[in-house]
Amino acid sequence: MNTATQIAAAAPGEGGAFEFVQALARELSSGRIELPSFPDVAIRVQRALADDDVRPDTIVRLVGSEPALAAWVLRMSNSAALNVSGRQVNDLRTAITRLGFNVVRSAAVSFAMSQLTRAEELKGLEQPLSQLWKRSTLVAAMSNVVAKKFARVNPDTALLAGLLHGIGRLYLLTRARNFPALFGDAAAYGQVVSDWHTNVAKAILENWEMADEIVDAVHGHDQVFREHDGPPDLTDVLLVGDLLASFHEWPDSLELNLQGVQAVTRLDLDRAGLERIIAESASEIAALRQALGH
Repeated sequence: MNTATQIAAAAPGEGGAFEFVQALARELSSGRIELPSFPDVAIRVQRALADDDVRPDTIVRLVGSEPALAAWVLRMSNSAALNVSGRQVNDLRTAITRLGFNVVRSAAVSFAMSQLTRAEELKGLEQPLSQLWKRSTLVAAMSNVVAKKFARVNPDTALLAGLLHGIGRLYLLTRARNFPALFGDAAAYGQVVSDWHTNVAKAILENWEMADEIVDAVHGHDQVFREHDGPPDLTDVLLVGDLLASFHEWPDSLELNLQGVQAVTRLDLDRAGLERIIAESASEIAALRQALGH
């Protein structure tokens, strides 16, 4: 059963929510998975980089076709967090080489989000869009640090997964504004988002031809009781990054929320370890979030 069929079959019975979820199911079934005002170039970058054999020249031309995105990539490549050598670069090819393709993907997503917050079509949603982006950069930075310190997972991939973990929430936010009764009912809207945002994210990322590893991580990042064999994977890293983002300002609540979280066990972490990540990585996390544009 595909995502759209699942959504339609389980649509809640309340009037506003039912109408919204049915409309959402129809939209996903038709393949019209488009975020309002989400720059097309950002999606084209994701699809191009899904090809393992893509040539650097292709990405340089693609990024360079949108001057604002090219400027964004250059800025990120010269940021304190991502410019290890300290040498400033001024040409796009060198910037892309320095960042690597996974970080270029993240640059395209962060650029797109910066455009969304200023889009006329989404006027009135500035505050929730800003909150969602703030949360996404925090989860991305936390996931990057967890990958580097505690797992054999590519930190750049973890950064990208963190940025994308809320893409389903973003899609639902842009669509729900057309259903005032639901959008004005915080409890009903929150329930729809809680129930469906990961399935919607899965559909969007599959449409963008994202790697299965990233799709699976975003889809499963809130499954705290998830079990699997083998070493910690990207889903584990993203789940812990999300957990840290939720409780980094309230470390006293970490103990309770760690109970039964299998990813924490697989990463061999405890409350002390998680608190150490928060304390020791604060400047690194801040620098990464600044590089991403927040």
